[in-house]
Amino acid sequence: MIPFEELLYKAVELNASDLHITVGIPPTMRINGSLMPYGNEKLSPKDTEEYTKCILNKEQYEKYLSEGEMDLSYSIQGKGRFRVNIFRQRGSDAMALRTVALQMPTLEKLEMPQVVKSLCKKNRGLILVTGPTGSGKSTTLAAMINEINNTTNGHIITLEDPIEYLHKHKKSIVNQREIGHDTMSYSAALRAALREDPDVILVGEMRDLETISIAITAAETGHLVMSTLHTIGASKTIDRIVDVFPPHQQQQIKVQLSSVLEGIISQQLIPKANGQGRTCAFEIMVATPAIRNLIREGKTHQIDSAVQTGGKYGMKTMDMSLVELYKKGIITYDDAITYCVDKDIMERLINF
Repeated sequence: MIPFEELLYKAVELNASDLHITVGIPPTMRINGSLMPYGNEKLSPKDTEEYTKCILNKEQYEKYLSEGEMDLSYSIQGKGRFRVNIFRQRGSDAMALRTVALQMPTLEKLEMPQVVKSLCKKNRGLILVTGPTGSGKSTTLAAMINEINNTTNGHIITLEDPIEYLHKHKKSIVNQREIGHDTMSYSAALRAALREDPDVILVGEMRDLETISIAITAAETGHLVMSTLHTIGASKTIDRIVDVFPPHQQQQIKVQLSSVLEGIISQQLIPKANGQGRTCAFEIMVATPAIRNLIREGKTHQIDSAVQTGGKYGMKTMDMSLVELYKKGIITYDDAITYCVDKDIMERLINF
């Protein structure tokens, strides 16, 4: 069995985004989006149990056995941090570890559009970063919090499950709370945050009606709230939020959203044409008066057109971003088509 720390060192060295450990196959790393085994030795139930015990202390291990899964963060000093999910499957232990770089990401290193920096200067409102699992949402949010921390005098509270990037106090005070460790739930922590004199609140994920409702209220009452959803595109994101609420509340939520929403950043990670890693494609929506009206009136199907024609505000659709990457030779035609929202529009943009 490969020593656990050696596996983690190798995952960082090979720039793997994830490490999977389960019975019956060798440890497997996701590199540039593809799963690749590390070594030839298939893991036994005893092996995966030993790996689990490398991470969990006695109290955590007992809780894990009673609940069947556990989320936590794990660090190797000077080398890397990992977001870990340990779970039971077919009577044995398994785990998925997401690598988190030690170095704090910046908007510049992520090549984020300039408009994102402008969103970070907002004093109040709701900013959402959306995309599928593994698309880099946490990294984008960390870079945005880092930007605020470097430039603004204020109090930032992050609510995370688990904590990934560790922020130092710079121009701002940064308090980071881990769900299940420092607090019981997002909704409880968010409700408490409103009594903690925050300027900025980061909610790792808006998972349920209660959390979404409190987040919108926090944005209404003069705080900058940032969070994530697993959607692609501004219109789908707004529809998802509204649909969480019962029909009799939906019109009120549309009115509230139209007032507090400042921007939506949707992203996907796309393989590079040269095979050297992945690049990010962004859709950016900024809440202009016209878009606020569309949200209020429930005309979300028209938002994509508003984004497409909103270039002067820094807006662009996902398909526009993919075309840009394709024309620069960064991604292939096939991947541009695979990851696009509308194939017909995509082909017209490519041939324009």
